[in-house]
Amino acid sequence: ALEPFSVGLAIGIASALTGYLSHPRFYCSYVECCPSARQRLNATALKVQLDTKLFGQHLAKDVVLKAVMGFSNNPSPKKPLTLSLHGWAGTGKNFLSQILAEHVHPIGLRSKFVHLFLATLHFPHQDQLKLYQDQLQSWIRGNVSACPHSVFIFDEMDKMHPSLIDAIKPFLDYYEQVDGVSYRKAIFIFLSNAGGDLINKAALDFWTSGKDREEIQLKDLEPMLSVGVFNNKNSGLWHSSLIARNLIDYFVPFLPLEHKHVKMCVRAEMTARGYVVDEKVVAAVADEMTFFPKEQKIYSDKGCKTVQAKLDIYEDT
Repeated sequence: ALEPFSVGLAIGIASALTGYLSHPRFYCSYVECCPSARQRLNATALKVQLDTKLFGQHLAKDVVLKAVMGFSNNPSPKKPLTLSLHGWAGTGKNFLSQILAEHVHPIGLRSKFVHLFLATLHFPHQDQLKLYQDQLQSWIRGNVSACPHSVFIFDEMDKMHPSLIDAIKPFLDYYEQVDGVSYRKAIFIFLSNAGGDLINKAALDFWTSGKDREEIQLKDLEPMLSVGVFNNKNSGLWHSSLIARNLIDYFVPFLPLEHKHVKMCVRAEMTARGYVVDEKVVAAVADEMTFFPKEQKIYSDKGCKTVQAKLDIYEDT
């Protein structure tokens, strides 16, 4: 027969070990956990990432940094943070959303708390819109229930059917709870090419008038952008209740990239591949890009989108 002292000791050790293994600090070092309410984003680290990896987008960096940090530091926000990123392809919208996701959840897009939707991939059939609406609402509800700090990224918003966008609306509104779930700590990011022409025209007007692009402020673009997207039938947000009810916190413009910004992208890609930066190769890759307007050739028409593919040509070099 076991001595009572031995049994008690064994039970005590087992209890202590179980408590240690189940402690969040230990458990979450091996399994991804939802951030606690007390955790805050590191503003300095986020700023460094944006400054060193996102080129030519002073407006987007400034707006997103202030919006995200203000939201993160608010213990009781009234609604989820909703950002709508606009601009031509290759200007950094996807890149910024990935950086932001990584600062909320360290493994970024691989996190079970970060959800990426692409209109043409996840919602391809017009005759199944009702099914998509139900699935989308159920997915958002289930994931926010599991982690209030969930991040939802909707790419190709200009290709999203309005009924799907309306299906998201209840989660973005000023409700304390919807069916017993609070969505106020979640982040929603919309990515769209819509409004890119308006942004490009405004940037060109600044250039033509002799002003520096860094002089462009959010107030110069945001009102025009929100109205333009609202009235554009191909924007995905045409006459959307999200705009009508002011549920989008910021319309974030991404400016067209100049020749010098394309070079920055080439250098960053070479560094990421472990190459020594060769300025001849940098210049050669940048010169292969096409620029607009036709006469001035100021802005890259694909941003930095094809830099990786064009750099592959110089792999041996």
